[in-house]
Parts: sequence; structure tokens; C-alpha cells
Amino acid sequence: MLRKEIAVGVQDFEKIRERDAFYIDKTDFIREWWDGKDDVTLITRPRRFGKTLNMSMLNCFFSNKYRHREDLFCDLVIWRYSSFRKLQGQYPVLFLSFAGIKQITFEETRRSLNELIAKQFNEYDQMMQDNRFTDADRSLFYKVSVDMDLSTSATALHNLCDWLFRYYGKRVLIFLDEYDTPLQEAYVHGFWDELTAYLRAVFNNTFKTNPSLERAILTGITRVSKESIFSDLNNLEVITTTSEKYATAFGFTENEVFQALMDQGFGEEATASVKQWYDGFSFGKRTDIYNPWSVTAYLDKGKLDTYWANTSGNDLVGHLLRTGSPEIKMYFEQLLAGQTIDVPVDEQVVFSSLDSNPEAIWSLLLASGYLKVEQVLWDRPEEDPLYRLSITNLETKIMFASLVKGWFRQTGGLSRFVSAMLQGDVKGMNRYLNDIALSSMSYFDTGKSPSSKEPENFYHGLVLGLLVENASDYIIKSNRESGYGRYDIVLEPADKHKTAVIMEFKVFDAEDDEKTLEDTANNALQQIEEKKYETNLVIQGISQENILKYGVAFRGKVCCVKKG
Repeated sequence: MLRKEIAVGVQDFEKIRERDAFYIDKTDFIREWWDGKDDVTLITRPRRFGKTLNMSMLNCFFSNKYRHREDLFCDLVIWRYSSFRKLQGQYPVLFLSFAGIKQITFEETRRSLNELIAKQFNEYDQMMQDNRFTDADRSLFYKVSVDMDLSTSATALHNLCDWLFRYYGKRVLIFLDEYDTPLQEAYVHGFWDELTAYLRAVFNNTFKTNPSLERAILTGITRVSKESIFSDLNNLEVITTTSEKYATAFGFTENEVFQALMDQGFGEEATASVKQWYDGFSFGKRTDIYNPWSVTAYLDKGKLDTYWANTSGNDLVGHLLRTGSPEIKMYFEQLLAGQTIDVPVDEQVVFSSLDSNPEAIWSLLLASGYLKVEQVLWDRPEEDPLYRLSITNLETKIMFASLVKGWFRQTGGLSRFVSAMLQGDVKGMNRYLNDIALSSMSYFDTGKSPSSKEPENFYHGLVLGLLVENASDYIIKSNRESGYGRYDIVLEPADKHKTAVIMEFKVFDAEDDEKTLEDTANNALQQIEEKKYETNLVIQGISQENILKYGVAFRGKVCCVKKG
């Protein structure tokens, strides 16, 4: 068998088929979805998992713009069904993608979404000259533009469906790809409320109160809470990573991967390494799903690498890990050590709760593909189910191990900070930590009020990340009991004759009679002494003389380190 051209990054079904490029047949998804008869379907899958290619495939199959394009499907699974051959090219279709909507203000995002809608209208400009449409129809049609107001944008797609139904005599199919991309940007950049109000109006008019709609599919990474934008959609069928439906429609199964390796001329020895790097995703009860982006890149280059991890899309995950609680950092210590964690998971991501609910991050990481379900421990009827999770595969583990390093790479002070700390160089610690704070943190990251718990968590996580990446030959422990309390961070040396470190973090608070950051740092040192945090180190055989104690105080982006 001749090796196929590998079209890495091409997500246009028509292009792939016309070029006879490498393609794993997913056309049975067409049959499975159509036979399901759901009005509106939302499918969540990780990024780069074939969502766009499958939506392009649906467009090519159903759209009347592709009438008589049997050549795109005639040797694929869907063409075995005579009833589906009759459906090819029979419907008016609106195919939109929000994948490129990544602006950082609401006004820019609104204009981009309006422009996307206006482009759909431009394709049917000639249609409106037909005598079936009135001057009132044409007036509404030409009001749609980049600068249209909210009331016009809210009903634009609804009206276009009505006109297409009248013109073609068939109700409309809508395929909306990556619907949640602008929502993630809105959360990170602080215009969530404005965008959800816009999209709620558009979605309710388009997908609920729309008699000219035949069916619709939306894809994305996350299942955004119903209250945010789907509040009135009672006809929504939601398919998440734990759902049984469409389990093999996105991503490659193990059989598909092994067959592709053989067809492309790779030996059997490649299967084990490809499995270690790119396997591990589970959809429903299928636990043999491979990352299609990375597998395709490997087939093209013949080299194992972090292809998926190196693509864009880590901003939200990075933000949540940086600002997460110390407990989350501890969980990641376990995960990176190859262990599992048992946590509650609500697959409906409530973005407004991501900051206030520390457990919400597991929902996002599971939906994004960074973690996988090893076992459902307890499906509680009145609470979130309890899942046993692990890092998905070697590629994902490498990504997490390098993520913290990437946040602070620009400072060049990481190893110097650790070196200064182990040498008792308080002046150096203060300089390096303040440099890192100024170059790496935003006002949002460090909290908005001086007494807030969030900045303490942030600095705790920041220093923990520095130590994990740069303090070799040490066991790093966080937020564990010792003496009469729970310390923040302890570095326990593998060699008991070397220096150990205890660190306690405090945020400046004038209400505690603290006049300066130095007062706050001294209070942190006092807590170390009063709570006897060195107890476990002494039990391990480390002498008091070899234990360094640091109080770390901070106010916004300004830090102060004092040594006991």
C-alpha cells in the first residue's frame, strides 16, 4: 500500500479528500448523529481532537452547496447506506466557527462575532433579490453588519434561517464549531458578563425559538453552565467526555492508530512508544482513544514529540494553576509523581465559580484532556460524582512538568533564587523573588484586596513551582502537619546532613497592627517557632543548626523575605 500524504493542520474535509491525503474514516458519525434525531447537540472534546474536521465533514455531506459531490464520500463508510446517499447535498447549512474569536475586550469580540454572522449573510446576497422576499425582508437583511446593535445580532441567524427555509423549501442545519473559545477569553480578560449576555440572546433566538431550524451541532472544549448562555434551551443534548454517545467519533482508536502505523510504513516497535506518548484519553467506556493531532504529526515526522502540548490553548489552564490553592499544588505533586487523585467533578463548567470553587479546576482539566478518569468511585445523586483521575499520558506529563518553568522563563532568576535560599542569602532571595513577581504577575493574579486569601495562595504556588523545578535532591512538601500546625512549604534534604528549609507565607494586613512588610515577615517567622514546624525534620534526623527558616510577606507585587 502506498503511503498517504500527511496533511498536518488541514481541517478542511474537502481539501483532504481531493488531495487523497491521510484520513481515518469518521463518516459513521454522520449516521449515528442523524439517527439520534436530537434537535440541538453540544459535543465537548479536547482541543485539536478532530472537532473542526468532523464539522467540515458534516457540512460537505449535508450542504446543498456540495450537491453532486459524491466523490468526497463514495469510498467511505457512510456511502454503504443507500438512505444516506439520498441525504447528501440536500440541506441549506450555516457553518460557523468561533475558533478565531480570541480578542481581549468585549467590544473587539462583539465586532468579530458580528463580522462572522455578516459573512454568512453575504453568501446569500443574490438570494434576497428573489420576488419571494419583501422590501421589509431586505431591510432587515441589510441591517446586519459589523456595527449592528444587540437586538439585530440577536435575531440575525434566526431570520436568515427563515429566509433560507422559504427559498429552498427545507429547514436549515447549523454547525457551530468551537463555541466556547471567546467565552474562555472573556473569563481570562474580564468581560464575561457582557459576552454571555450577547451570546445568550443569539443562542436562544437561533437554537430555541426557531421553527426554520432542522437540527444543530455545537462543539467546544467545555460544557459551559446552562445558566450562562443556554438558560432557555430545553432541547439541548449534551455529550461530554464521559458520555457513551459518539465515543469513537473524535480521536483515533487503538486499532485505527496501529493500522495507520502499518499503512504508513512504521514497524511494530513504534506501537509501544506511540501508545505511551499519545494514548490514554477516555470517552464514555472507551479507554483506547489516542490524540489525533500528535499521532498525525508523528506519522508525518517520524519523531516522538510534544506536538499537542506545544499548540496554543494553555492560557486558562495556566491561570488556574497559578492562582489555585496550595491543595491544588499538592495534588499536582501527586499527579506528576505518577499517582492518582480522588476529587469531585462537575462536568458543567461554571466559569464564575472557577476562582471561588477550588474543585472546579478538575472539571476543566478533564474536559480539556489533560487528565483522564481511572475510575468512578462514587456517583452521588445529590453531589458531584467522585472520580479517580490521573495525567493522561507521557506527552501531557511533560507539558505539566514544563508549564511552571515556562511561566517564569523570562526572568532567568529561578535557580539563583533556590541557590540564595539554600545559602541563607536573604538579600538575594528578596531581589530574585521581587524580580519574578514584577515580570510574571498581573494585578488580577495577586488579588484585589490586601487581606484576600487568593494572593497568599498565588505566592505559595509560585514559590512551590520554583522549588519543584529547581531544587534537586530535596523532597518538597506543602501544607502538611508538623508540630502544632500546618506549615506552608518544607524542603527536606535526601542527605540528612544537608540544609533543610521551612517557609511560611503571609499577606500584609494593616488590621493586624502590621506597619510594614517586615512586620508581616517577622510574624510569619514567629508562627514557625510557635507552631514548632521543624518537629518532623528533627524526627528525620536533621539537626536544628541545619534548618533554615524564612518568613515571606507580600503586598500586591512587592515581597519581603526575613530569615529566622
